[in-house]
Amino acid sequence: MKRFSAMMFGLAVVAAGALWQAQQASGQGSAGWVTLFDGKSLDHFNKIGDANWSLADGVVQADKGNGFLVSKESYGDFQIKAEFWVDDAANSGIFIRCSDPQKVTAENAYEVNIYDKRPDPTYGTGAIVNVAKVEPMPKAGGKWNTYEITAKGPQLTVILNGQKTVDVSDSKHAKGPVALQYGAGVVKFRKVEIKGL
Repeated sequence: MKRFSAMMFGLAVVAAGALWQAQQASGQGSAGWVTLFDGKSLDHFNKIGDANWSLADGVVQADKGNGFLVSKESYGDFQIKAEFWVDDAANSGIFIRCSDPQKVTAENAYEVNIYDKRPDPTYGTGAIVNVAKVEPMPKAGGKWNTYEITAKGPQLTVILNGQKTVDVSDSKHAKGPVALQYGAGVVKFRKVEIKGL
């Protein structure tokens, strides 16, 4: 009986190790988090537009053109964590539930904005454009920042650097890819993870 128990324990250890390796190989980490960008490859994204995205020193960055990195997968209910750095002149954002992955706009997706110098600051950094205003607008320029965005049914929550900037209900968009935007200035993303809810 002891030999059988030891054998079953050994098989359980081997199975757990194989599962862990499979999760790591697929980009799926602990507690259901999937790494969309790890600083090394853009395998989970399609590029649209002419932004000059490039990989260097563990980040993906752009400083010319206009465009998006659009996830190959679609998501309905999820939480996303993204680390980003922008200069003061940057126009960027994280678009969620994009209904047209070939033509991403604030009308066919939710745009969680990164735009410190937006002419109308009520929909600037920390806001969801045309859905949820932010007052006062936080600044993101010149430092590393973390967005935590949760979409569960119609409820949308945005947390920037630990501060909740948006908690709103809106049901225009139910599901779609996520997209990282480059519009102006210098924009860098260092880590992007997502978890289904």
